[in-house]
Amino acid sequence: MLGTLDRPTAAEIRALDFTLPPELEARVPPEARGLARDEVRLMVSNRRDDEVAHSTFRGITSFLHPGDLIVVNDSETLPAALSARSENGAEIAFHLSTELEPGIWVVEPRKTAAVVGEVLALPGGAHARLLSPHRESARLWVARLALPSPPYEYLHRWGHPIKYDYVRGDWPIEMYQTIYAARPGSAEMPSAGRAFSEAILAELRTTGVGIAAITLHTGVSSLEDHETPYEEWFEVKGRTADAINRTRALGGRIVAVGTTVIRALESTSDESGTVEAASGWTGLVIAPDRGIRTVDALLTGFHEPQATHLAMLEALAGRRHVELCYRTALDSSYLWHEFGDLHLVI
Repeated sequence: MLGTLDRPTAAEIRALDFTLPPELEARVPPEARGLARDEVRLMVSNRRDDEVAHSTFRGITSFLHPGDLIVVNDSETLPAALSARSENGAEIAFHLSTELEPGIWVVEPRKTAAVVGEVLALPGGAHARLLSPHRESARLWVARLALPSPPYEYLHRWGHPIKYDYVRGDWPIEMYQTIYAARPGSAEMPSAGRAFSEAILAELRTTGVGIAAITLHTGVSSLEDHETPYEEWFEVKGRTADAINRTRALGGRIVAVGTTVIRALESTSDESGTVEAASGWTGLVIAPDRGIRTVDALLTGFHEPQATHLAMLEALAGRRHVELCYRTALDSSYLWHEFGDLHLVI
């Protein structure tokens, strides 16, 4: 398994804490607020001089240079939320997270007291047998699924997108996809790339900014317990590794779209930041003491208080810069979560 050395705990990371006002939670997609997906707000911060600029996502090209390379995560989001019935007859929410091997998944029976060996009834005659708690988690389980059809076909028949309490209304799976999603496998959307439109991608190519892709299938997020990220499957293909190494050699910047991209690239790079083609499972947790070797800039959403993603942001930009940016975001009423606004750190 890649990227498991020196794995810190959530307590050791000590990510930034702050109070997020409820009115700054994006409760519906931007399209439901009268915006196109590429019209969300964009805060751009320079980690070297602390300068902060305010724009919309349609202005992102003006902050990038010819010769830069944007790296996206092309994982496609699954409708991974199901209704389940426990052995005592109670109906519960049930999330599929990560397929470890055929038929064996990391799952989350939501807000219920689960026990080893319990069998949960799923729609369409399927069922899940809980085998053991997953690692140190108090809420994630390893389960054996018995499904009447292949998992992705089954989920598109019976599942719906995972959503949390701050989201109002039910939205189709298309609202949880990036436009370049190509490889099914994420329980939740790699949301940093949601604002990209075909027009923006075309504009970037026209101005000489390259685009490459990795795949990292995200599991369920850890909003409640601030757990450290657990193992996720990723792939960095040879053509992407070559594009990254060539860009760096020519003096261009590597711009990661989302923390998932950084996790994948850092899991297959050497100490100089040279990236190699690789695939497998990564348990890498990036904290400030480790630093980041492979990217020069990051496009990301605004993260919850104490989230481990903030520690990764700090590894790139430093605690002082992150604190400055989050004070600015709060004061300027940027919106949080997967349907919210974006932050480009350069």
